[in-house]
Amino acid sequence: MTRPRVMGIVNVTPDSFSDGGQLATVEAAVAHGLRLVEQGADILDVGGESTRPGAEPVRGAQELDRVMPVIAGLRAQWDGPISIDTLKPAVARAAVEAGAAMWNDVSALGAYAESPAVAVELGCDVVLMHMQGEPQTMQVDPRYHDVVTEVRDALVHRAEVAMAAGLARERIWLDPGIGFGKTLAHNLALTANLAALIETGFPVLFGASRKRMIEAIDLSATDPLDRLGGSLALAVEAARQGAAIIRVHDVRETVQALKVRAAVSAAARPAP
Repeated sequence: MTRPRVMGIVNVTPDSFSDGGQLATVEAAVAHGLRLVEQGADILDVGGESTRPGAEPVRGAQELDRVMPVIAGLRAQWDGPISIDTLKPAVARAAVEAGAAMWNDVSALGAYAESPAVAVELGCDVVLMHMQGEPQTMQVDPRYHDVVTEVRDALVHRAEVAMAAGLARERIWLDPGIGFGKTLAHNLALTANLAALIETGFPVLFGASRKRMIEAIDLSATDPLDRLGGSLALAVEAARQGAAIIRVHDVRETVQALKVRAAVSAAARPAP
């Protein structure tokens, strides 16, 4: 039993919900990314625009100014895979040209009409994430009749759009978008039934690190830094169901939890 790959988060933003402003300089962001690699990160996800609830959009030029020097700095010292976390095709194109190998798009290539064609042009892996609404309004009374079925079907549809544009199926990843236009009940249902997404045959990325759903369960966890235990529980559950990448802030602890979980799983006796 092998563990999922761990994606370390490198937010180059002043307003991300957990670590906004902590990596205010290129040097700090690059050093943070390299530290995550030392702790066991398999992939680094670099983002220059916050998509937390209520976040305001960032101009493309400003986003490029934030992420491009960081990608260049990381690439100069590390040859592992880098992901660019952006909605904007122009930012994705520049990042891939600079060495990124994955486009992580919270709009599932839906924010811009040209996004699917740009994804085909780049030929990189693409993460299609589900979001109801947009960051500014997504947490205003989100509703579903059947959240598991609706999120699965919406993501499969976006995958079909991407493939119709020419993107190879093996390049596509799905992400249920925990916390993006979902209540606690929605997030729990998606996590408990992650296998429904995995059964589509697309590899699944799961990201719930330090998210507010943990505070909703443990009211004492008002500070995102106090949500490590909940983050690890969610990561282990996602791994148990078959997620292929876990996106996290706390890389060292997550890698350890996943290694232990894999070792225990490997020691299990086969069913009679």
